[in-house]
Amino acid sequence: MPGGYLVPRRSGLRPFVGYGRAMVSSSLLLDLLCLLGVVVGIVGVVIPVLPGLLLCWASTLAWALLSNAGGGRWLVLGLVTLWTLLGIVVQIVWPGKRLKDAGVPTSTLIIGVAGALAGMVVIPVVGLPFGFVAGVWVAERIRLGDAAAAWPSTRQAVLGAGLSMLVELVAATAILGTLVAGMVVA
Repeated sequence: MPGGYLVPRRSGLRPFVGYGRAMVSSSLLLDLLCLLGVVVGIVGVVIPVLPGLLLCWASTLAWALLSNAGGGRWLVLGLVTLWTLLGIVVQIVWPGKRLKDAGVPTSTLIIGVAGALAGMVVIPVVGLPFGFVAGVWVAERIRLGDAAAAWPSTRQAVLGAGLSMLVELVAATAILGTLVAGMVVA
């Protein structure tokens, strides 16, 4: 069994014959640390403090560089790179198109991002989404001159941000699945 994984026997798990205990422990530890990095990246998608997709990709890169999983690790890294790039492009293009179609101007989104950054400083961790909504609402309130008229654009911006997060979460989950499959097969 390549990669030095543990194999079952009656008295418990033992290292695969041909590998020392240190090889099994370090290989398993590397796999677990890289999986933990991907899981932290997924948490970073949901709680936007960490760059989720990039952390997932970096964890897979570390696994590909440091593991003894053979040539399959490069295929896994290639697939994960595709998932990452696809996730980044789709998370920007798809919600952006929907917002343009709904008539939300780019200036409103820029002010929303500024509000998100301010919210992150004022209320760590959870302030980012609240600051984004407040920034978009204020920008639309100023642009349209009416508080009630600002809410439809604000709603579309929030839905766009949610769609972006959903796309990133799907890509991060695909990265996790690809890495786990690679660890099992390679």
